[in-house]
Amino acid sequence: MVLFSLVILYPFWQVVVLSFSDGREATTLGFHFWPKNWSFEAYRFLLSSGEIVRPYMNSILRTALGTALEVLFTILAAYPLAKKELPFRGGITTYFIIPMFFSGGLIPTYLIIRSLGLLDNFLVLIIPGAVAIFSIIIMRNYFMSLDTAMEESAVIDGAGYLTLLFRIILPISTPVLATIALWAAVEHWNAWFDAMIYIRDRNLTVIQVIMREMLASVSEQSNDLMFNNNAQQAQLAMSNVRSGIALLSIGPIILIYPWMQKYFIKGAMLGSVKG
Repeated sequence: MVLFSLVILYPFWQVVVLSFSDGREATTLGFHFWPKNWSFEAYRFLLSSGEIVRPYMNSILRTALGTALEVLFTILAAYPLAKKELPFRGGITTYFIIPMFFSGGLIPTYLIIRSLGLLDNFLVLIIPGAVAIFSIIIMRNYFMSLDTAMEESAVIDGAGYLTLLFRIILPISTPVLATIALWAAVEHWNAWFDAMIYIRDRNLTVIQVIMREMLASVSEQSNDLMFNNNAQQAQLAMSNVRSGIALLSIGPIILIYPWMQKYFIKGAMLGSVKG
């Protein structure tokens, strides 16, 4: 297990070391356990542009709002679908499942977004992904696995559906809620394609788009350097900057995941045992 853990952890540590290494060390072959010559050139390049702060905050705001909205809609959709007395429950479930296998494609989606007036609107990064069908199915299965005696006793005391949901069901659903929230947070944080397609205002874009542009810029510079027979310097720029981008882009998720890991594993198992 120790060897297996090292095999998994070393590539990540290699990225950390390369991001703080100078050019000559980054281009040498072999294992890099610690930077021999510390260098912050990659981070100076990434942070030199004043455009990086606002997109980073946009990514954090998108992740927070998008995760909260997705979890809320998932709860409100999954709880009724878990009730056998819901009229047309099978048809409604089928209606939810169909978009998991079929989609209209990019062009119809773009036309819908434009007709709704969401182009160059920060809400375009949140609203289209507010309903996650797979998460709804997982949470529905979890709700169906709960003992109905708890709800029946509360109904006898006069509780309604909303009281049952928010005071009885959700307090004992921490594992699946944490799992859904983690999925949503990772999805929103890593997303960049929708921002590239629908956002033209630089004040509304996200950090992933900016870092993609920086990486493309470094790649062009590297091609110019290689054309001038300076391949070593080109490799330096690509390896260091790529490692710095990787660390900056995964930072918040790496900080959140250890606190939610125990809930994530338990919630994924509980939500998948009953169909």
